[in-house]
Amino acid sequence: MLIDFSKIFGRSKPSKDVAKERLQLVLIHDRANVSPEFLEMVKGEIIKVIQHYMEIDESALDIQLTRTKSDESDRIVPALVANIPIKNVKNAGK
Repeated sequence: MLIDFSKIFGRSKPSKDVAKERLQLVLIHDRANVSPEFLEMVKGEIIKVIQHYMEIDESALDIQLTRTKSDESDRIVPALVANIPIKNVKNAGK
């Protein structure tokens, strides 16, 4: 079991990282027409489900809601893009 000591001792992210995340949420909101709160709720649910099966690096997690061209037509549709670094798989094959 790995312990994230920065969470225990309260080290926070540098302000530039916090500002970058906030800007990304604003851009995502504009592109996909969903609220930042909704995106955070989805992100939290995805993390919970994946952590049931794998140990992940939450500090490097990147989940974005964007727009992309549909495979079936020329329509532009929302797309959920996730980059989730996996540290370890729990109970693989059981």
